[in-house]
Amino acid sequence: MDTKIDFDSTDSVRNAKPLKHAQEVIFRTPLVLEHGDVLPEVKVVYETYGTLNSKKDNAVLLCHALSGDSHVASHDAEDDSGWWEFMVGPDKPIDTNQFFVICTNCLGGCRGTTGPDDTNPKTGRRYGIDFPEITIGDIVEAQSLLIDHLGIGRLLSVIGGSLGGIMAQEWSTRFPDRLASVILLATAARLTSQALAFDIVARNAIQSDPNFHGGQYHEKGVIPANGLAIARMLGHITYLSRESMMKKFDANRTQGRQVNTKFETRFSVGSYLAYQGDKFVERFDANSYMVISKAIDNFDLGSTPEELRKSLRKSMCRWLILSFSSDWLFPPFLSREVVDALISLNKRVNYCNIPSEYGHDAFLLPHDFPLYGEMIRSFLRNVFFEQASDGVPAFQRPDRLDYEQILDLIPRGATVLDLGCGKGGLLARLRQRENNRILGLEIKEKYVLQCIDRGIDVVQTDLNAGLKGFEDDQFDFVILSKTLQTVRDVEFVLDEMLRVGTRGIVSFPNLGFHEHRRRLSEEGKAPRIDHGGDPSEWYNTVDVRFLTLADFEDFCAKKKFRIHHCIPLDTRQHKQVEDDPNQNADVVIVVLSRGLS
Repeated sequence: MDTKIDFDSTDSVRNAKPLKHAQEVIFRTPLVLEHGDVLPEVKVVYETYGTLNSKKDNAVLLCHALSGDSHVASHDAEDDSGWWEFMVGPDKPIDTNQFFVICTNCLGGCRGTTGPDDTNPKTGRRYGIDFPEITIGDIVEAQSLLIDHLGIGRLLSVIGGSLGGIMAQEWSTRFPDRLASVILLATAARLTSQALAFDIVARNAIQSDPNFHGGQYHEKGVIPANGLAIARMLGHITYLSRESMMKKFDANRTQGRQVNTKFETRFSVGSYLAYQGDKFVERFDANSYMVISKAIDNFDLGSTPEELRKSLRKSMCRWLILSFSSDWLFPPFLSREVVDALISLNKRVNYCNIPSEYGHDAFLLPHDFPLYGEMIRSFLRNVFFEQASDGVPAFQRPDRLDYEQILDLIPRGATVLDLGCGKGGLLARLRQRENNRILGLEIKEKYVLQCIDRGIDVVQTDLNAGLKGFEDDQFDFVILSKTLQTVRDVEFVLDEMLRVGTRGIVSFPNLGFHEHRRRLSEEGKAPRIDHGGDPSEWYNTVDVRFLTLADFEDFCAKKKFRIHHCIPLDTRQHKQVEDDPNQNADVVIVVLSRGLS
């Protein structure tokens, strides 16, 4: 039985070889830990890529996941690949031609930075189980010592996935004035109880191994290999998804492969897990696994929206948050909780839930890279531009009549939320006018990317789910531009719109337009509605309803919405309509509010 099984995983590029390009610095000043213990000295091992510029404003700190290390990418053709090889390097999304990239092995690790496998200066023996309990805050403090050592006052960005994203969140609240942006992938403000349970079982597996010896196994010349391997096997299950496991194993599920292991290999998935568990033991220390996993488990920015807002209020940076649809270890709703807290605090946040079949490990795999990699590239580029720029481009009048009219309705300095912002064209023009706060909501991932590329803050949202996370009267204007006809629950969405905004601006194609009437009455065919120069047919339109100006006026009267302005347009003739707007306007713009306000 020697069936071919794909043993490739995100661990495949990692090994226990010496890190040829690693650097180290020892800090002799004692580090006081959050739980009260003291490390007499701290060694930090790190690698750098690219060049720090003269202003020292192009530094990016990368934070690794639980079993990662400082080797994020290869330094030359002779070097081993790193754990984020396709993301970091010349002309890659984290472009080392432009940015100075730093990656450390975290405190408590086993790849050079001070951890349980190191010698305790007080005793002259390995720390082992006596290594003090650390927090994510302690890990970040050690990283900050290195950033100080490198002479960097403010980081352009702190980037991380999973545990790395937890570190990045800690950076944003512990050192809010020391970073311009944060990029989070597949992470959360705290673990779910389910994720916590997996960590508890993993640690129990390690401690139950007869070779654990109370954590002092090195003194016995052994390691708890079985327990550590089981912990890693359990972890690998949580890193995958149902879909990816079906693709990987279903075709030959009962045809396991004989590998040199003590574990069951009857099934193909068993062979895979046994292989991954045994390989992990070759490069990772059991006590480090215990120490770091406990730090992750104890991280908690808040279990309620109020607690989250309190924790994140002090942050001052821009945010890019990316989740992955099939990630059940850090489900997308956990990212959305952070996004909603930041929205309610008026922080600059971008968010997208990346469609993926590859589970939690998707951020370490190239399959969905064309989308999330380009989002990271665009976001970093724009943060760097904003930091270096003395101003914004001069405002130019738009060439779309409806945009021109909407812009004239919004005073400079007003705060604006655009529902269904598309590619961000309207918001880009508002941004040039230096409006105080603008944000777009959009459901299509390709448009989210285009907004990020333009430097527009955008959050992926299904409007039909409402505007949870937004405060009452949070924006001066909320815009629903040529989106009303795509909304399933119009009444609900408009109620939410006028809850969040003092004024609403709604534009929609008018079915009462004479050409639509003619087409229906003379040709017997449905209207062809123009969506930004791309008329759609009945079978491929995004519209779920059609309405006239008269219909909308009746609706507003029923809801007791006040119409402040009604601007009927003939966009084909590029002019406002003066007479019989229900018949002569193809697009209508309405400014409304609740009641008499």
